[in-house]
Amino acid sequence: MDTKLKPFIPEYIPAVGDLDPFLKIPRPDGQPDYLGLKVLDEPATKQSDPVVVTMNMSYASRDVKHHLSQVKSIENADKNKKKIQKWIEDIRDLHKNKPPQTVQYQTPMPDINKLLQTWPDMYEELLQTVELPGPEIDLEIEEYVKMICAMLDIPVQSNIIESLHVLFTLYLEFKTNQHFSNQLGL
Repeated sequence: MDTKLKPFIPEYIPAVGDLDPFLKIPRPDGQPDYLGLKVLDEPATKQSDPVVVTMNMSYASRDVKHHLSQVKSIENADKNKKKIQKWIEDIRDLHKNKPPQTVQYQTPMPDINKLLQTWPDMYEELLQTVELPGPEIDLEIEEYVKMICAMLDIPVQSNIIESLHVLFTLYLEFKTNQHFSNQLGL
């Protein structure tokens, strides 16, 4: 079969939907094209915004150093409402998919999934018969927090802030967990 010489125009490379095999054809004039390094190279017709991709990569790397990033600007913004709306949607999706922040505790804390496990039947029956102390109990706030954390198997050390963080994380997980909300009708 005869091969045909095709001009190298990066904007018109067809999107095939396959994974990028990292096989780059060099430009015929010998100049570096930085395709895939500085210029976004995606196998899709709908290209990602480089600023959003950079922000997503910095979120994923969890790098504590803040990198200088490009500022997105839209020419004639008053006439390009679609571009503005797409930017807002991209940033909203970026923040939705942002990985949760991690906290480094001074002492080892149990995994939240372990704390969400069901309690033994004996403990469940005891909770049905015994009334738990409410906030009107005559205790200082620190003592009350220690008591609640002890009931939920959350270790309490000299710094109760970490224990409170685990308690609130457990509460948030409990509220957002579909299994528990379906059982309790939340």
